[in-house]
Amino acid sequence: MWEPYKKGFKSYLQLEKSLSDNSVQAYGRDIELLTQFLQEASAMKNPADVTLKDLQAFLKQITELGMTASSQARIISGLRAFYKYCQLEDISKTDPTLLLDAPKLKRSLPDVLSFDEIENIIAQVDLSKPEGGRNKAIVETMYSCGLRVSEVVNLKMSQLYLDVGFIRVIGKGDKERLVPIGSSASKYISIYKNDIRVHADVKKGSEDILFLNNRGGQLSRVMIFYVIKDLVAKAGIKKIVSPHTFRHSFATHLVEGGADLRAVQEMLGHSSITTTEIYTHLDREFLRKTLEQFHPGFK
Repeated sequence: MWEPYKKGFKSYLQLEKSLSDNSVQAYGRDIELLTQFLQEASAMKNPADVTLKDLQAFLKQITELGMTASSQARIISGLRAFYKYCQLEDISKTDPTLLLDAPKLKRSLPDVLSFDEIENIIAQVDLSKPEGGRNKAIVETMYSCGLRVSEVVNLKMSQLYLDVGFIRVIGKGDKERLVPIGSSASKYISIYKNDIRVHADVKKGSEDILFLNNRGGQLSRVMIFYVIKDLVAKAGIKKIVSPHTFRHSFATHLVEGGADLRAVQEMLGHSSITTTEIYTHLDREFLRKTLEQFHPGFK
């Protein structure tokens, strides 16, 4: 139903706005998320019939899934660009995004999980279910390697070098990096790949994708949010936890343990050391709390 609009929007972004392929894909994913929501809510409508109320309900859902304020702001930006295109093409007379409030962005320090909390979350995976082995491998890999959620869903079997303890990751802007992988994550990837994935009826085009959904295709980013949300609830953890929390925890634990900031930058795939420096703020807070707790003369 929305396919012609999605194709037209893509052409508009490429030809009229001259956006990069990565930006075009990101905007395309935003519209895909909206159409998935409308389908699940049994409210599939043409773009012209979508209301502000529909969009607010959509944002409420992605907030509850644990998407960060910056992710939400980017999705709203995608929706606004789409409705600008719809008005230019006379697909819609009104723009339901006009009164849509973007979340206030502040550079706040994200919640960080302790190692025990991460172990508790991983322990909640039900290995008796077919997807259990896959989910365990996913969460172990996210914490072991500090991957972005997009890097997890796009991870390919041809990028695994488990015999030498590395994986090759394609990050933002198609930049490649080699990331060491721990023995536990490596073990659960091998179990999933050799004992579970081999029995999957793999969809055409997903032959090299490591983590598959139950239809044999590539997992969506939203599916990873659902998996994490479910495990965190079962673990009884009250912190705000999203897939990105594992990446934050990975980096924080490294910095707290004394790792070189440049090495952490390399493993996270940050183009600028400034982005990595947020973890030194976390570390300073950790140091202050340690002093307050253990130094008798520290006030």
